[in-house]
Amino acid sequence: MMELVANNKVVGGWHKRYRHASQTTDCEMTFAIFLPDIASSGKKVPVLYWLSGLTCTDENFMQKAGAFKAANALGIAIVAPDTSPRGELIPDDNEKSYDFGLGAGFYLNATQPPFDKHYQMYDYIVKELPEIIESHFPVTTQRAISGHSMGGHGALTLGLKNSDRYTSISAFSPIVHPTRCPWGIKAFTGYLGNDKSQWEDHDAVLLMQNKQYTTARPVLVSQGSADNFLDEQLQPWHLQKAAKAHNYPLQFEQHEGYDHSYFFIASFIDQHLAFHAKYFA
Repeated sequence: MMELVANNKVVGGWHKRYRHASQTTDCEMTFAIFLPDIASSGKKVPVLYWLSGLTCTDENFMQKAGAFKAANALGIAIVAPDTSPRGELIPDDNEKSYDFGLGAGFYLNATQPPFDKHYQMYDYIVKELPEIIESHFPVTTQRAISGHSMGGHGALTLGLKNSDRYTSISAFSPIVHPTRCPWGIKAFTGYLGNDKSQWEDHDAVLLMQNKQYTTARPVLVSQGSADNFLDEQLQPWHLQKAAKAHNYPLQFEQHEGYDHSYFFIASFIDQHLAFHAKYFA
């Protein structure tokens, strides 16, 4: 059962927001979908899955990115899930900090209690949500994946590990080497435990180095030079080095003066949508 929460016509297409009971996360989840106008005629369209960053919900991208005109012109649906399970009974960070717990699911399957019951975001994004989208909306099974910051980490790791499911991958300001940065170390310790060998499956740099993908799908990464998280948390040079060493098709672009905000995303989202459109058959 899905409950329609919001329904807005925009640039000829439709933005719809739904609430549903998730078997994977064992709680109620919310997602938003943008359907271009050609989908109203029954034509099935490919889907870009967008993964948002720390503290975000499905609403941030849909309201701030300015993606609808380009997506409508290209005939691409966009699906934006929430960033974690939510609800009164869902465990949160004991200190209520922004970088762990609610709003900070890191797109992995937690193995440590009390998070292991609900924080199964990897399976939710890769398996359950696409099944729902493809059974209820006029979309094809062609998928691409993108995201920002923590969501950029999710797009890279889910895209690399499931290259048979996605035609292309992109990210804005991604956390590329979470086993080596404070955000990632905190999240992985809490969700996965102290065995660092369990962390490696969720690190884009290590996945690329170890060739943990079936097919080398094209990747576009955009990074702002004025991002205040650049040196401590994001460290994109590690991904560039891994891609160069293993001849991975990475298109990396640094944009002078841009920060970590949605002003940056809104400035280059059209480029990312056009990038993905090239790989939809």
